[in-house]
Amino acid sequence: MLRRYAATLVLSLAASAAGGPHATSRAGPPITAASINEAAPNGANDTDPSLIAKAEALLDRARFSSGAIDALDGENFRNAVRAFQEVNGLAVTGKMDADTWNALVPNGTAPVVKAYTISDSDVAGPFTKVIPANLEGMARVPGLSYTSPLAELAEKFHMAQSLLHRLNPRADFARPRTEIMVADVPEIQVRPGRHSFEAVPPKDNGGPIAAVIVVDKPGRNVRAYDKDDKLLAFYPATIGSEEKPAPSGLFKVRRVDWNPEYHYDPKFAWKEVKTKRKLTVQPGPNNPVGLVWIDLTAPSYGIHGTPAPEAIGHAESHGCIRLTNWDAVDLALMARPNTVVRFDDQDSPVAPLSVPLSERQRPEFKAPAPPKTP
Repeated sequence: MLRRYAATLVLSLAASAAGGPHATSRAGPPITAASINEAAPNGANDTDPSLIAKAEALLDRARFSSGAIDALDGENFRNAVRAFQEVNGLAVTGKMDADTWNALVPNGTAPVVKAYTISDSDVAGPFTKVIPANLEGMARVPGLSYTSPLAELAEKFHMAQSLLHRLNPRADFARPRTEIMVADVPEIQVRPGRHSFEAVPPKDNGGPIAAVIVVDKPGRNVRAYDKDDKLLAFYPATIGSEEKPAPSGLFKVRRVDWNPEYHYDPKFAWKEVKTKRKLTVQPGPNNPVGLVWIDLTAPSYGIHGTPAPEAIGHAESHGCIRLTNWDAVDLALMARPNTVVRFDDQDSPVAPLSVPLSERQRPEFKAPAPPKTP
């Protein structure tokens, strides 16, 4: 059963997985599957796109996400490198030096780009070719799916569309049985629905369970820790705005909702939305809250996906915590009802948590009543 939310609104409603503010390909040196797989630091190639793409994929595998794998020397990439260095007791420089590389690739340089054959389901849709630029338009669409097979494939492999194009300059992404080169990372699990692709709700996967989720507001990241305070994952995030900052203090996860509808109430009075009536936006990866919503005991706040993965860390949200769809899904797999969520107002160390969870003073939590359904 889909629930109604007093949720966040993405500031740039027109930006989607098909073309966010950073989706345009940037000119640079040639980049191929071979150049990425063979890349290694030599002391002078710290900003080489092939090296960065390889490092991004390796960090992704280790659950130190840099957001979309884009081969760009950006802030999200450097922050992921810093987090990895801190956790592994290395000099925290944000640079892919030899010591960091050896810790990241302890058993040699395994390929991080692989061949993938486009399937019939990849190209069959359903697709939403044009994403409306405002909520009123979105509310009239039966589903907010990917805009094209290219968009679906890029998200499946955690990639920027620009990099997928660069690796496959002559590929027809809408043609089944076409072989393309993609990042060799855990695929986001989606399936065709009636009006949109949808995330596959998990069964008990036997994976790690988060005891604490830290939302580092000045650091613009979200981190998950287990009951022994071991870091499970690091994700870049878009957190709040000046208009509506994210909360502070301790809260809990109330529930995880997959493939959520998005509900707007005019009482929010967001300046980007002119309507005076309540709106419902149907599920899909281009829904304003993406493929999954992690509901918190902080009323109207949650951690969720986004239709614009390449904007993570570069834009604002209306108070909530936005991750790429694949990072939100990964975190949702680890979250449980009553998982502690800590909002830090000061940039906090990545690992390990300084005070054991068992020794932390926890306030009593009273979950707010669910929003009323009109």
